[in-house]
Amino acid sequence: MDHFNHTWIQTFILAGFNISGRLRHLAFLGTLCIYLLTLAGNLFIIVLVKADSGLSTPMYFFISVLSFLELWYVSCTVPTLLHTLLHGSSPIPSALCFTQLYFFHSLGMTECFLLCVMALDRYLAICLPLRYHALMSTQVQRWLAGASWMGGFSAALVSVSLTTSLPYCLREVAHYFCDLEPLMRLSCVGTGWHAQVFTVMVGFFNTCILVFILGFYGGILNAVLKLPSAASRAKAFSTCSSHIIVVTLFFGSAWIVYVGPPVVHAEGRDKLMSLMYSFLTPFLNPIIYTLRNKEVKEAFKRIAERIKGFLKRP
Repeated sequence: MDHFNHTWIQTFILAGFNISGRLRHLAFLGTLCIYLLTLAGNLFIIVLVKADSGLSTPMYFFISVLSFLELWYVSCTVPTLLHTLLHGSSPIPSALCFTQLYFFHSLGMTECFLLCVMALDRYLAICLPLRYHALMSTQVQRWLAGASWMGGFSAALVSVSLTTSLPYCLREVAHYFCDLEPLMRLSCVGTGWHAQVFTVMVGFFNTCILVFILGFYGGILNAVLKLPSAASRAKAFSTCSSHIIVVTLFFGSAWIVYVGPPVVHAEGRDKLMSLMYSFLTPFLNPIIYTLRNKEVKEAFKRIAERIKGFLKRP
């Protein structure tokens, strides 16, 4: 990598993945197909929840908010991934790079808060069923969703501000999008304390959110085990299983990349792991929430029948 005076660097270079020949084009086509399916799947959930009155419950409201977030989340990184797969190392203006950095981490933190809110919703529905609709009113749903977005975009300010204020002497980012750790490696000065602040913040927020989620599910488990029949216990667990899978995928992969051992970054495995939470999780979410959900399948059948009836009209 070439060295530059940090005052001259107005463009970074995204290195992407080291793929050549036909594999590069196959990777591009595969990524493009998954990206389009991700957009279609999340849009499908948003439209279905909005169109079918049977899904007008707090749980599906939060699922639709999650799908809306995933649309922006995946669109924050996949375009640059596609560009690097098609053209190899790709230039990106520093202003756009830092904007991508901020929005990516803001949306990621928003998803953390939103997953916690969804766990709270399941806790209230199962542990306090008689007070559920009063506690989770439409106004409360909107407030919790808005608080998740505000919390996520506020939480990302500190670590991103520390990174954007660094002087840079190198410009080749060893990643397919602008992320904190790869950018800090390009600085002209030591970034030890910046990395520590970032690790502590991410670790603190993720740990606190996970503690809340585990606490909610501990309460759910305790309540479900007290139910009289196996059928009622299975039904209660089924409403939580999809959310548990999403939480495991998202937090597990993000934790390895941002709080995991240094060997993950040293060997470049962080690029592969980041594909899980920035690309594959948004793709899998619609599948997890639809294929495993009987109510969503029934809502789809009702919408399909309405469309057929409309098309048959003279």
